[in-house]
Amino acid sequence: MTGSNEVINPEIIFPECQKRHIFMLLMCAGGFMGAFTYILNGGVFCNAQTANFVLLAIALGQGHWKNALYYLLPISAYFGGTVLSEFFPERLKQQGSLRWDTVLVGIEIVIILGLGFLPETAPFQITQIAINFIASMQYNTFRQARNIPMATTFCTNHLRQTGIYIRKWVKTKNSETGKRILIHLAMIGIFVAGCIICTLLCPVFKGKAIWGAEIPLAIVFIDLLNADLKEGKSQTGNHK
Repeated sequence: MTGSNEVINPEIIFPECQKRHIFMLLMCAGGFMGAFTYILNGGVFCNAQTANFVLLAIALGQGHWKNALYYLLPISAYFGGTVLSEFFPERLKQQGSLRWDTVLVGIEIVIILGLGFLPETAPFQITQIAINFIASMQYNTFRQARNIPMATTFCTNHLRQTGIYIRKWVKTKNSETGKRILIHLAMIGIFVAGCIICTLLCPVFKGKAIWGAEIPLAIVFIDLLNADLKEGKSQTGNHK
């Protein structure tokens, strides 16, 4: 682990999926999706599951059994996404194909494209469950950027990390700790920016506004795919 006073070796070559710009783009998409489900799809946040567990408990406490059963659907979708994102990376690695990180972003692009084609009269639960599923896989797949623990679908972790590192910086005045504070604050700011952009687009484009999330995801996908192809060519050359 990297301690608060330990500077990351600048000579370490990190995989493309750990580059900070990748996480920032994913964070923007995460903010966009969070605002989209809240504004147009039931007034809920699908990027995490705490709210669904609270609503499940309230429904049980009030004896609303059908409502309680419904909340098991998004929770199960989120859980299923986590499980699948644990199994797929190893299988792809064994086959020597693209990295799971790249494949996942491609899956997200396809699902979001499909959601944009849904009619405005479609049940909002379809979008909720779909975003629960992909947000879970994204959160569980992109875990750290250059050895710094990260989340790309919500801000709670970044707010917590900012508080932790402010306390350490006050005590040590370490420059690396100061950089960590700025990184986590930047992630929060980019998440908020994604939410703002979605808020501006939703009244104009309605359900098709979700396609706005395709822009940062497409940039990430092209970047990761290019890195995978270069790595594949390099490995082929080494075997000649």
